[in-house]
Amino acid sequence: MPSERSGRYVTFGSYRCFAPAPLPPCPPLVFDRDLILALSGADRALARLDGAALTLPNPDLFVYAFMRQEAALSSQIEGTQASLEDLFEYEAVPEAAHPQSDVTEIINYIAAMRWGLAEIPALPLSKRLVRGLHEPLLDSGRGSTRAPGQFRQGQNHIGPPGCSIEDATFVPPAVPLMEQALDDWETYLHDRELPVLVRCAILHAQFETIHPFWDGNGRVGRMLITLKLCEEEILERPLLYLSLYFKQYRQDYYTALQRVRDEGDWEGWIKFFLEGVRLTCRAALITARRITALRESLLARAQAASRSSNPARLTDALFKHPYITVAQAAAILNTTAQGGANVVATLVEIGILQEASKAKRTRIYAFRPYLDLLHETSDNLTAAIGHDDSLKSPHGR
Repeated sequence: MPSERSGRYVTFGSYRCFAPAPLPPCPPLVFDRDLILALSGADRALARLDGAALTLPNPDLFVYAFMRQEAALSSQIEGTQASLEDLFEYEAVPEAAHPQSDVTEIINYIAAMRWGLAEIPALPLSKRLVRGLHEPLLDSGRGSTRAPGQFRQGQNHIGPPGCSIEDATFVPPAVPLMEQALDDWETYLHDRELPVLVRCAILHAQFETIHPFWDGNGRVGRMLITLKLCEEEILERPLLYLSLYFKQYRQDYYTALQRVRDEGDWEGWIKFFLEGVRLTCRAALITARRITALRESLLARAQAASRSSNPARLTDALFKHPYITVAQAAAILNTTAQGGANVVATLVEIGILQEASKAKRTRIYAFRPYLDLLHETSDNLTAAIGHDDSLKSPHGR
C-alpha cells in the first residue's frame, strides 16, 4: 500500500494529482547508521571545500569557473544544447553566437544566480525570492513566454514530450494545493531543527514535487541548494553545485524523488543527496587545486617567454576571459592594438592561446589548456576525482 508520509494522490476534477504533506516528514526521519555516515561524510567534505576557499590563491577564480560550469550543466539537464565553450565565446563576442543558439539560457542562469546571491543578505529565502530568481532565468529563450517570475495558474505535468496528463509520469499539485504546499514549504525554509544538508535535501525534493512554475523548476530548485548554504553561512562563497552529479545519475535522481512521493522514502533520497554533496565537494576541491597548479605553470611559461610582464599579465586575466580578442587583450593590458596583438601572438606561440576560428570576421582566441581542464571535469565526476573513490550508482544499479 502506498505511503502517505510525503503526501497522497487525490482526484482533482478529471485527473489525479499529488497533494504534498507539510514538512518536516512525519513520522520523523530515521537516522540509521548509513544515514549518519552519509551525513558525516558530506559535512566533512563541505567543510574542507569551504576551508580551502580561504587558503587557495584568488578564490574568485573558482567561483567564476564553478558558477559557469553549473549554469551550463543545469541548463543542459533541461535540454539546452549550448556548451560551456559556447558560453565563454558569447561572453567574449556576443555577435559571434549563432542566431538559433540557446546560450542565452545559460547567461540567464548566471544572472539569476548572481541576483539571488546579492539579495539573500537582505531578503531571506522565500516565495518572493524564488519568483525573483525565476524572472531573470526565463527572461529570454525558450521559457520567455511562460510567465517569468509568476507561479503557474494552471495544471502542469511531467512526462515524455507531448504526453497527455493521463499518461504523465507525475502530476504535481493542482493550483489550490500548490499554493498551500508553497506556504508550508516557505514556513519550513526557516526551520533549523535538522542538519542543514538534510534540510537542503528535503527542501529541494519538496520544491520539485510542488513544481510551481510552468518552466524552470529544476534550475531554480538546484540554485536554492547553494543559496541556502550561503544564507546560513555554511559556505563563504558559492562553490557547491550538484548538477554534474544529478546529470550523471539522472535516472537515479528521478527515481529517488519519485520514491519519496510514492513510498515516503525520505531517507533514501537524503542518502542519495548527501553522497552527491560528498562527491561534488571532493571533485570541486581537486579541480580548484588543478586550476591553481595550471595557473602557476602557465604564468611561469609566460614569464619565461618575454622580458615584458605583459604575457604573464594577460595569462592571468585569461582565467576570467578564456575566449578573447586582440582588442580585449589590448584593453586588459592598457596598450595599443599592435601591443595587444604582439602579446596574443606570443601566447599562441607558447601554446597558451589557440586561434578558435579563422572564418569569423573577428578573430577569437581560446585559452585551450584551461578549457580542456574544465571540459574534463565537467563531463564526468570520475574525471575530477579519479577512480579510487567508488562511483557506482548510488542505488547499487
